[in-house]
Amino acid sequence: MSSDSPRIGYVVKRFPRYSETFIVNEIVGHQAAGCDLEIFSLRPPNDTHFQDTLARVRAPVHYLPSEGLKAADLWSALQETAGMVPDVWRGLAIGRGEDARDVYQGLLLAREVRLRGITHLHAHFAGLPASVARLASRFANVPFTFTAHAKDIFHETVSIGDLQRKLADAAAAITVSDFNLLHLRAIGGPAAARTIRIYNGVDLERFTFTPPDARPLSRRIVSVGRLVEKKGVADLIDACALLSARCDFTCEIIGTGELEAQLRSQIERLGLASHIHLIGPRPQAEIVEIVRNATVFAAPCVVGNDGNRDGLPTTLVEAMALGTPCVATDVTGIPEILRNADTGLLVRQHDVSALAAAIGWLLDDVELRVALARKARKLIEGEFDVLTNSARLRSVFREAAAPVAMRI
Repeated sequence: MSSDSPRIGYVVKRFPRYSETFIVNEIVGHQAAGCDLEIFSLRPPNDTHFQDTLARVRAPVHYLPSEGLKAADLWSALQETAGMVPDVWRGLAIGRGEDARDVYQGLLLAREVRLRGITHLHAHFAGLPASVARLASRFANVPFTFTAHAKDIFHETVSIGDLQRKLADAAAAITVSDFNLLHLRAIGGPAAARTIRIYNGVDLERFTFTPPDARPLSRRIVSVGRLVEKKGVADLIDACALLSARCDFTCEIIGTGELEAQLRSQIERLGLASHIHLIGPRPQAEIVEIVRNATVFAAPCVVGNDGNRDGLPTTLVEAMALGTPCVATDVTGIPEILRNADTGLLVRQHDVSALAAAIGWLLDDVELRVALARKARKLIEGEFDVLTNSARLRSVFREAAAPVAMRI
């Protein structure tokens, strides 16, 4: 395989995952360009629902063993991998301080790299996937890159030293917003010198634009995301309580998560059961139609008490592509694309009164909805086309294709 046509190994924690449509979009974008890739999942899937876009993934998926590890398994993996990659013995120092299971999977992945002719490893998320990809990269002497997203760089449990090692050893690191990029450069120092921003892309042929004035007349608010603190759903419910005093509307919240019972209790306590409906997870095709016919899309994201936050919500990008006017908060990378009174309405996080006022304004003003939606779509076309952005990522892979020198 020439350096112009790298054979890519995608490394993820679990495949598939209901909420990680951005990874599937990226893989489908690579496939459309004829890119040769395989997927390596470090854990089995544990979701109960999957997105229909998964059917478009043609790349083979390999599940690396991860449970019930014994010392004999690690030793066997080491000897078998060393039979194909003699430098493994010399490179074992990289495993110092790493979890034994990560080293084991790194050895297995290195063996698969050699067996399958993989020339480049790319991990999604700076946590476990980047850890295993880094080890396999060293063992098999192929370059690796990784994409950093949100929890993997912002959560209070993130080890700065570990993240710096990955940034230093990667041929390049990618992140999904300029906000993230500044954060990684601040904490990574010189190790982050090869870090760049590439936005998550969306399929613009699937997420086609429907202007707000061409939709059925309704007063429908929609929000999509996991029911966890950083999505700010509790604030949306409180905003709806304020809004219910002055107008009629419905609010559909799509997703599931650890706060579902708490949020249902909040809705009941505020007497909003006739206004707000938690409708659980839905296939992406159904979500697209719900959002396409909505009046307003709300993304009231917040910074969690544990530091966790979204880098840039893919659901917000998708809503903007569809032409649904958006209200969101001023956290992380959101202001990069949701420019107040230009491509959407932006409010401060946790400002429930402002959130209610912004949603109400959009519900009442069709001309504003149309103006915001058209500018939002233009921005998404220019910055978030999955074919363009996946091509940028492949150029990073090609630049990294030079042999990696073993750094012992």
